[in-house]
Amino acid sequence: MLVGERMTKRPITVTEDTSLPEALELMRQNRIRRLPVLDKHGNLVGIVTELDLLKASPSPATTLSIYEIPYLLSKIKMRDIMTRNVITVTEDTPIEEAARIMADNKIGGLPVMRDGRLVGIITETDIFKILLELFGARQKGIRLTLLVPEQKGILAKVTGKIAEIGGNIVSLGTALGEDPTTSMLILRVSEVSEEELVGAMKSLEGVQVLDSRLCELPTCGVGAA
Repeated sequence: MLVGERMTKRPITVTEDTSLPEALELMRQNRIRRLPVLDKHGNLVGIVTELDLLKASPSPATTLSIYEIPYLLSKIKMRDIMTRNVITVTEDTPIEEAARIMADNKIGGLPVMRDGRLVGIITETDIFKILLELFGARQKGIRLTLLVPEQKGILAKVTGKIAEIGGNIVSLGTALGEDPTTSMLILRVSEVSEEELVGAMKSLEGVQVLDSRLCELPTCGVGAA
């Protein structure tokens, strides 16, 4: 999956001359938390977040009058508060690479560029939605967490056993185990009972069932291995 497949195309933008109240109103109307900033030629020159705008606004404890505040806010332009060194990605960036860049840089969104022009934006909300899909969070089934040895063929053994008992794997993800010798498998399986599924997994050598629970939307029940 690449960024271009999940980005928001033609994102809402502002210019360097957009005032703080105008930018804040745009965010509120469109329920977004960041705005790319373009110059008069349409080039990306910065980005502002909701937090940037709020930090630039007067404190509730200000001694300014209610008449002074709107005037002063209108004088604050995006060029005054925007982040200029913008981290960007391209449409063919893998989605996990975009997520890593966000996490490493503690940012919530990345403008997407094509030949030096802004064509989209990918945000943490988009990543969360993909995570829901990858783990089958909107589908019914038995959510199973396994601790397995880090060895060749183990995934084939697990999936083969599930197929053998008639189960259908809705989703499958992997994560680091307790140490480098193990991995965690997080699966969602349908068309089989929880009891039969757990029993089948326990019959595999080296496989430990950490958690199992029946997930019937919108929640998963509390399970036990």
